[in-house]
Order: sequence, then structure tokens, then C-alpha cells
Amino acid sequence: MGFIKKLPDVIANKIAAGEVVQRPASAVKELLENAIDAGADEITLIIKDAGKTLIQVIDNGCGMSEDDAMLAFERFATSKISTVEDLEDLHTLGFRGEALASIASIAQIELKTKRREDTLASLVRIDGGVFQETSKTHAPDGTSIAVRNLFYNIPARRKFLKSDTTEFKHIYDTILAQTLAHPEIKWKFISDGDEVFHLTTHSLNERLNHFFGKDFSNGLIEFKESNDFANVQGFLGKPAMMKRTKNEQFLFINRRITQSRQLHHAIMQGYGELLGEREQPFYLIYLEMEPRRFDVNVHPTKMEVRFEDERNVYNLILSVVKKTVSGMDFSPSVVIEEKPDTLRADSTPSESSSNFYKPSFSEFPGVQKRLSYNERDFEVRSSNALYADFKREIEPSAAPTHPSAPEQPSFSDASFEPPIDAPKSREYQLIFQSSETESDSLKGAFPVQLHNRYILTQIKSGLMLIDQHVAHERILYERALTVMDAGISNSQQLLFPHRIELKPWDMKVLEELRQDLEKLGFSFRQFSQHSVVVEGVPSDVKPGAEEKILFELIEQYLDYQQSLKLEKRDNIAKSYACRNAIMAGDKLSQREMTLLIDQLFATSMPYVCPHGRPIIIKLSLSELDKMFGRT
Repeated sequence: MGFIKKLPDVIANKIAAGEVVQRPASAVKELLENAIDAGADEITLIIKDAGKTLIQVIDNGCGMSEDDAMLAFERFATSKISTVEDLEDLHTLGFRGEALASIASIAQIELKTKRREDTLASLVRIDGGVFQETSKTHAPDGTSIAVRNLFYNIPARRKFLKSDTTEFKHIYDTILAQTLAHPEIKWKFISDGDEVFHLTTHSLNERLNHFFGKDFSNGLIEFKESNDFANVQGFLGKPAMMKRTKNEQFLFINRRITQSRQLHHAIMQGYGELLGEREQPFYLIYLEMEPRRFDVNVHPTKMEVRFEDERNVYNLILSVVKKTVSGMDFSPSVVIEEKPDTLRADSTPSESSSNFYKPSFSEFPGVQKRLSYNERDFEVRSSNALYADFKREIEPSAAPTHPSAPEQPSFSDASFEPPIDAPKSREYQLIFQSSETESDSLKGAFPVQLHNRYILTQIKSGLMLIDQHVAHERILYERALTVMDAGISNSQQLLFPHRIELKPWDMKVLEELRQDLEKLGFSFRQFSQHSVVVEGVPSDVKPGAEEKILFELIEQYLDYQQSLKLEKRDNIAKSYACRNAIMAGDKLSQREMTLLIDQLFATSMPYVCPHGRPIIIKLSLSELDKMFGRT
């Protein structure tokens, strides 16, 4: 007798389920696509425990006969195709005939389905791939399928599922994408008995505003382009809407949810220099083309596609995005307020003139505030030796001689800290006169800022470069840990509290993190099912960011939770530091740069950021001499 044998269908289906059903959201996607293919114009999704206990999809589609209801759970049974040629002319989302068989093999299924011409509905119950019951029952037209206890018979697989918050987010993202792909359908989503949303409007703009915030669609640029090869239309976000994550990017090919690295790259290239470092644009793109021009039979999830002519599609998307963003209006709105006629105690006559406009010394107000702190909030720990070594290495610089330059603080003045409410002086500009000697220029105002991104300062051994963003990240990260450990109030109460709308999974995360967030300095209360009122924020939150800092912190926390799998408190500190730190592009004054350097070398590890990126790079004089051939 040979060693090779055919596996039973139950085992084969469980193996196939590992590819088709990776998590509850995978089952949700397959069931929603079946409802869409059935011609439904009303679809309801009900879940419990983030889909682990129950996933139920109810639609008013065409329904099935009793024979079809039973046959649908057989592997490779489908009504979508019948010949090989049909694969080149697909007009449905499903076609493989694997999903229901795979789901039924790892869960407990109850299916009720009724065609309009039938008097009674068909009822089918399956437990772990084995039919338990087939009978007639009463039910409305359409189909209702309930999937209970997903992976109940594969404990090893079930234990690898993530937290309810993470799994819920994946389900939410799945149904969100479908609501945008099919605005002609009315959608209802219920989780643990609570209605998450109920969409009856067919307006795409109203749906965008519902999911992403009031007037969100007003910040989008609509586009439409057609040629003999394909039709493309949709919306692109303006640069002011950029984020650090890819959560708000949607690409549909013939209304199918699609992931394509090539087309994503084309979109990013189309934005070009409008994108900052690690910034991601919002986009919602519908690409329509003949089914024979692309292949969706690449992966069981049907998310990946291959194009007959990838270069043509790439160039189409690239040119459309370039054309659209080039027509955007980026000119800022400037409002000049008249100053009062009365003189302030600390003002000069020229400053009080009603028609005199004087810019502040920083294009990003509040940087100085973010760099200030109280000793009780942030104690200098084991880095005193590092800080002392750094101060010894800094070469004393002569005071700048340019008449317009204000007096600069000395690096040796470790206690220097500009008051938050101090009047801002004009930004000091480093000017090298043509008559200055090399020696004089080396004694100019240091540190200096390079492209509003790096800080350069002269040291005895040569030159030191500091990445201002990751340097501030390190400072805020250690300060956050210290504040949370100390238990001392670090909250700055807001004169006007801000209400923010959160996604359902964000509310769950907020409750999980409430205790640590309050220790960090946040003060908030729940206003409605999906919104909170922020009444206080940590004292170093940048002005103007009070409304969004909590939302961005949660967003970053979830991103780190999935990608880095950090411990909760460490994740909070890193997420807060990342979203509140000075950014590349923020213009700093001399005082702000000096204070940033002082605080950096007061941390326990000033050489790498919390994520391991280098903060400091040194160039010695000997290395510079080699570069210039001075041997």
C-alpha cells in the first residue's frame, strides 16, 4: 500500500481556510461580497466580540433555492463562472467557490435564504463542515448567514487572533471600504448590540463626511479621466490633510477592493514634493476597465491583481494624480488684525502702530512652549555625565557682531529657559559678510538650522548634526515616562474644551488607556457614543493641536501595536512623542535650537530616538580634511 492518500474534504477545507479566512474580517469580506453579488441594495452586518463569537450578514438579495443552499457549502461550488473563459470576463466579486466551504469548516453556520417566488425559506445548519440540519422555515426575501465561534475547532489558530479592538478595526475597515465602493447600497453595522452606523444616503460626499469628519469632502479634489484603455475617477486629499498612516487610502478596480504597490507608488509619485517625510495622502480612486485586461485570480483573498499592461495603468494613474494636484490652490489665507492704539508696557512705538505688521520670529508658534518644562515634571537622570561631556566639547563662540542680531543664550547656561509668555523677538538671521575672514565665520551664531530639518553646531572635534524631530521625540518620550511614573499632574486645562469625533475602535482604545493618559496629562469625558470632550492636555502639547493630539495619539498607538507590538505604557509614550514632536520643516529660532540641544543631552540616551534611529552625527575635522584633500 502506498504512502500517499487523499485527504478528507473536512481536513482539506480546514487547510484552505487558512488562506481564505485569516481573521474575522476575512470572513466578513467574503460574506459581504456574496451579498453584493446577490444584487442586494440593503445589507446589515452584526458582530459580537469583534467577530469571534458571531458574524451575521443579512441582505435582501435574490436568495437561493434549497438545493443551491446546500451546494453552496461544497468546495469549488459557485454560480459565478462555469468555463475557463469566464475567468477573463468576471463581473462579480466572488468566483472561486472556496469561501463558504472554508468558513463552514472552522465555524458553526446557520443559513436562512429565500427567493421571492418561494413561499418558505430554506434553513441549513453546519457544524465544523458537517451538515446538521436542512429544513424549511419562515424568513424574509434574501439571505441571512450567521457564523458563530470562528476557529472553535482550531484552538491553535484562534489563540493567534489579536485583541477585540484590533479585530474590530479590521472589520470596520472592511465594511467601510465596501460602503465607499458601493454607495448605491444601504448599509447597517451593529457591534455587540450597539449600532455603529446606518447609512441610507447614496451621496458619496455625505458618506465621506460621516466617516472622516464634518466637511471632510470639502478638502478633497475630485477628478475624472477617460481613455480607450480605462476610466478613472475619484478624490484626492490636499497636502494639509496628510497623515502618517495609510488607513485612509482606497483603490477600487471595477468596484473591487484592491491593493497594488505599483499603483500606490504611482499616486505617491504624482504628489511628488507636496508630500513631506513619511506623509501619506488620502485618496479614493475608482478604476474601471475591461475584466480581460487584469487578473484577480492571484491570491485566495482576491485583493491582489495583475495587469495585462502594468506600464499603461501606472502611467495613467501617475498622470491623472499629477494633473489633479497641479491644479490645487495652495495659496494661504492671510488675516492681518489691527493692533490697539494703546501701547503695551513692553512694546515700542513702532510695534503699536495700527498698520504695522511684524512677523513672529518663528513660523511655527508654540515650538518654544513644547521645549519648556518644569523640573518637577522631568528629572535629569543618569545622563548628567553625558551632558557634562557635551558641554565641555562645545567650543565657546563669540557673540554675533551683526547689529540686528539679538543677544543669544550661552550653551553653558544650563538653566536657560525662555518663559512661555515672553514676547518673541525677530528671528535671528545668520549673515556672513563678504569681508569676514574664515576665523570670523566660524565664530558666527551657532547652532544653525539646515533646511528646517537639521541643527548644525560646532564642537571642538569638528561638526555635529542633530535631527530636530527625533531629538525632540527622545525628549518627549523620556518626559512622558517620567510624568506617568511620578503621578504628578501634568495637565493644562483648556479655556475652551474641544469635542472630537472618534471611530468606534478608537473609543475602545481610549477606555483601555484612560488611566495612563490621565497620568500623562489628558483630561476628557465622553460626550456621545463616538465622541469625547477634551478638557485638558499635557503642558507641552503644541498650540493649535489640542483638538487632534488625542486622536493622533490613538492612531499612532494602534499602528505601533500592530507593527512593533510594544508594551502598553511604552507604546503610549512613543506614540505621544512621535505625534507631538517638532517636525522636519518646523523653523526654529536660535533660542529654541539651544534649548532643544540642552534638553537632549539631559536625557538618558541622547544618541538614538525611541525607535532606534540616530539623533546625532559627528564629522571630525580630520574627516573633513580628507574630504577636501587636506592631508
